[in-house]
Amino acid sequence: MKALVETNFSLPTQTKFYRGKVRDVYTIKDNLLVMVACDRISAFDVVLPAPIPFKGQVLNQLAKHFLTLTSEIVPNWLISSPDPNVSIGHCCTPYPIEMVIRGYLSGHAWREYKLGKRSICGVQMPDGLKENDAFPTPIITPTIKATVGHDEDISREEIIAQGIVSEKDYIQLENYTRALFKFGSEYAQKQGLILVDTKYEFGHKDGQIMLMDEIHTPDSSRYFYADTYEAIQSKDQQQRQLSKEFVRKWLIENGFQGQENQVVPNMDTAFIDSVTERYIELYEKVSGQTFQKQSYDNVSERILTNITVALNQINEPH
Repeated sequence: MKALVETNFSLPTQTKFYRGKVRDVYTIKDNLLVMVACDRISAFDVVLPAPIPFKGQVLNQLAKHFLTLTSEIVPNWLISSPDPNVSIGHCCTPYPIEMVIRGYLSGHAWREYKLGKRSICGVQMPDGLKENDAFPTPIITPTIKATVGHDEDISREEIIAQGIVSEKDYIQLENYTRALFKFGSEYAQKQGLILVDTKYEFGHKDGQIMLMDEIHTPDSSRYFYADTYEAIQSKDQQQRQLSKEFVRKWLIENGFQGQENQVVPNMDTAFIDSVTERYIELYEKVSGQTFQKQSYDNVSERILTNITVALNQINEPH
């Protein structure tokens, strides 16, 4: 099985390297980032042992698609995407929170709700909802990066009180989050989908707030099919969805939730192929474009060549 598991480049004027759950991130002269989207897949903050072919390409190309479309809503970090697996952009100072916004009671919010909780991140949730029901209005439920393990829920009030983000900046982050979610929801609707929930990461550079990382991809978002949503809800059945949630559910069913002493179940070829198919389906359904599979022959050499050419063409900020 061919896949891009990782890269190990030494780029000209490279000053830092960081390997995230999915991306290999190269810092150039402390002001540019080169992000290589690999085929690693994570769930419950654990990188799973088997890669998913074409997943990195799906994520990178979808992120490029939506960063380009939303650049007038909020400035973003992207400068160019010289390869199907690569994005190059501004190196920002990240805010240590993720802005999660939810239009429906799904995923983590539903798991909390099912335990009897009616407040998440300081936001009240109405009684009487069932899984995947719509909230009266979308709710923002931020998380903060934990030093180890899972990201942790945190309230707007705690973020401001602890000085994690200034009140002025946080209000702007909320405004950007709602505007992006509104755009994403309307775009999804045109594609016959419902944008259920998503997360955004922001940073700042030269006094300007910038949208970072990926947006509206299957790793950061959850989508339902619009045409069958009402019928499925009325029967209290599981929604047809395009997201990574089905991977999480498969892991839960096989006894893994990222907790101590739990072992990741064996990911056989049939399961891996099904995940690849789901990612490609989501790309095509969300973007409205046909996915073109890139060859894995000499993939590292191809990526390195395209990065090198792009860096030579970019006028680096002074």
